[in-house]
Amino acid sequence: MRLVQVFVPRGELEVVLETADATGLDYAVSEEGSRGEFEALVSIPVPPAAVEPLLSALRDAGLDPDAYAVVTAAEAIVSNRTDELTAAFDGTRISREELQSRAADLAPAASTYFALLLVSAVIATAGLLLDSAATIIGAMVVAPLMGPALSASVGVVVDDDHLATRGIVLQTAGLALAVLTAAAIGWALRGTMLLPPGLDITTIPQIDERTTPNLLALFLALGSGIAGAVSLVRDVGSALVGVAIAVALVPPAATVGLGIAWGHPTVVLTAGALVLVNLLSINLTALLLLWVSGYRPRRADRVGPAYGRLRSRVAVLLVAIAVLSVVLAGTTYGTYQAAAVEHDVRTELEAMSDDPAVAELAFREVDVDYDPVDVYTGDRPSAVVLVERPPGETEPPAFADAVRERLESATGTDLEVTVELVDTRRSG
Repeated sequence: MRLVQVFVPRGELEVVLETADATGLDYAVSEEGSRGEFEALVSIPVPPAAVEPLLSALRDAGLDPDAYAVVTAAEAIVSNRTDELTAAFDGTRISREELQSRAADLAPAASTYFALLLVSAVIATAGLLLDSAATIIGAMVVAPLMGPALSASVGVVVDDDHLATRGIVLQTAGLALAVLTAAAIGWALRGTMLLPPGLDITTIPQIDERTTPNLLALFLALGSGIAGAVSLVRDVGSALVGVAIAVALVPPAATVGLGIAWGHPTVVLTAGALVLVNLLSINLTALLLLWVSGYRPRRADRVGPAYGRLRSRVAVLLVAIAVLSVVLAGTTYGTYQAAAVEHDVRTELEAMSDDPAVAELAFREVDVDYDPVDVYTGDRPSAVVLVERPPGETEPPAFADAVRERLESATGTDLEVTVELVDTRRSG
């Protein structure tokens, strides 16, 4: 339930009371004497769904725009009349006015926002370099990215240009700060005793995860945007939703920074595409869900222009996501092809171990070197095969070529194969 309190300017009490009577709401009137500007304070308990119709009815009735209308959440209302009130106003979303206020509150002051995001980027960068998922998740709890993402969308649908612009600026500047912070940390730590000599960041699983994204990553961003909008519209807890949004943005942004520090253009490209796709997808789903939920500008003559801006933004977002998704699709295909070659090599080696013609030999896969980027550069996959044989046994003629031909036949790919023969004697 909500408690709407209207500070009524002198001469307008009748307007407020007639409006409350017309909407079938209960109210209480108390005298207001501060500075003589208001003649009364009208308190009206209402269900959440009734707040927006009530405020709109008051404005349509001619209530002075200088009047205060304060909406507060009631912890509990003890009355048998609440069920009747709730039944009269169907709906679960909060009012447009509450939506704007909550969206603005979720986007903190710039100094607080950038300070928290800086700390989050530092922790996330450390988590990536340490390959610590727990540390990365801890960084997401700190990141305040949910507010700007939602405030930008709210500003568009309710025709609040200041709120929309502020949300866009905070998102863009915040992610740029995360990238620069990670790049500075990576540059400062590279070559120090805190990291292994000659560290290749692409070998760190947490970083590799952000540099080999596939189209399934879109589900995280789309789901985060939907969850964020629902938590705002339905006035439910948003802390965990904020973590989901931050997970989609801060770690890949920090990965971009590390790619800059290590001079890995592939890391910058793939992680950067992931950041942008996630950012745009979150904003797209929030925009659509807020509009579908029925939020519109307060003034009827602004609904048309707001809808036009919404359509243009949705079109731009869809085109941008489609273009950037080409990178994700390419990474998905490259990852699949690389995994398929490794799988086929492993399967064929198992079949060769069971081949009666070479029953005394055991084939073991040591390593297959084939990265997703190699699929597009045309580099040949290389495989190192360990072959165990009993002492004194000799391999067949042209053995390495025979192994290579079988693996090439199984994978359908030209391979560079190195065969390592090891005399093996097993006890028991």
